[in-house]
Amino acid sequence: MLIQEDLSIQQKLEILSDAAKYDVSCTSSGVDRKGTPGALGNAVKAGLCHSFSADGRCVSLLKILFTNQCIYDCKYCINRVSNDVVRTSFTPEEVCTLTMEFYRRNYIEGLFLSSGILYNANYTMELIYQTLKLLRQVHHFYGYIHVKAIPGADAVLVEKVGLLADRMSVNLELPTAEGLKRLAPGKSRSKILTPMRQIQTRIAADKNELIPYQRGSRFVPAGQSTQMIVGATPENDFQMIHVAEALYKNYDLKRVFYSAFIRVNDDSSLPALPGGPPLLREHRLYQADWLMRFYGFQAGELLSEEKPNFNVLLDPKCDWALRHLEQFPVEVNRADYYTLLRVPGMGVKSAKRIVAARKSAVLDFPDLKKIGVVLKRAMYFITCNGRMMQPVKIDQDYITSHLVGEEKRHVWDIENRDSYRQLSLFDDMKLTVAPTVQDVRAAAIGDL
Repeated sequence: MLIQEDLSIQQKLEILSDAAKYDVSCTSSGVDRKGTPGALGNAVKAGLCHSFSADGRCVSLLKILFTNQCIYDCKYCINRVSNDVVRTSFTPEEVCTLTMEFYRRNYIEGLFLSSGILYNANYTMELIYQTLKLLRQVHHFYGYIHVKAIPGADAVLVEKVGLLADRMSVNLELPTAEGLKRLAPGKSRSKILTPMRQIQTRIAADKNELIPYQRGSRFVPAGQSTQMIVGATPENDFQMIHVAEALYKNYDLKRVFYSAFIRVNDDSSLPALPGGPPLLREHRLYQADWLMRFYGFQAGELLSEEKPNFNVLLDPKCDWALRHLEQFPVEVNRADYYTLLRVPGMGVKSAKRIVAARKSAVLDFPDLKKIGVVLKRAMYFITCNGRMMQPVKIDQDYITSHLVGEEKRHVWDIENRDSYRQLSLFDDMKLTVAPTVQDVRAAAIGDL
């Protein structure tokens, strides 16, 4: 397996940005940092997700692999060592050139840098460190940077990279050790969790000011995240969210990302997926993850060993409410904040607004609509001043039949979207006139 060294920076970009599209572990920055005189860029919370591709993935970051060469033979990965694909690698200087030129043209707001394993973990991590050091200290780029920690790399290298990055992530890949052993024989749970624990401990030390403040930012100020592949192995939804819950509690992760398995390799150990990638299942896992992170739900409340998978036609919150009708209807003018959070059709913002508004007024259904409550769902589970919005029978079958009709449209949208097409920086968005070769090359190298 040889690296093609005679490729142009444009050709490398096309190969290595395409190879990065299966890694979904990027989102908004989660960190605020003002611009510095004499430096370029800043980082703003929720400021990096303004643009999305057709499949919903963020494209405001320059999202690339440092190299698509890899020593591992993971069955599900397009870059596995046994695949016959064109291999290439950036240099640290090339990544800096692309990042700075795209930033100056307002194409991006930051960098998402992942990588295959070039020769070994330490060699690859050292190259990533040199790249970030050039960006921060030579080019004075203080925009958002999300970088992957390479499992197996020396702890000193992880530390050095973490002092230059805003967020780091270590992909768990598969939810169980058995799944890793079967589909990613070169990886192990302990090898993945070791750098995850190191990052967690170092972030906690910074927050407690046990380590002196350095440079302009602390160690990984936006926290760490991970990714799990959905549908490549037989684990059910309960196992998936149970693992996610444990990661949040034990490793203080900011996000767990879920990636619907796409069969990019012809391998007998991989599922056939006659219906395509399990996009609806991915969607349900994200909904459940949101409930655990912001709504106070536990994994064991949403699913169990007896009911191990999410309802296809109802979102997890509605499904939970229908299984616990004894807790409804809820009186909006008296229920506490955490009870309101469990009402379908109410979110964090609307629940907070209700608690604040009822201090000075008695709320009715028109007030709830103005506040942002989705009454089409909430009307079956709430009362205002002791009365319901419409005559409703508190019966599981009756309410389900009304809620399913609304949800079917959302299910169709999810299952029929063109989900594996990642928006390219050179995407013509289906225009009839494509950019010229000269325009594409000029955009890549900044020679305008």
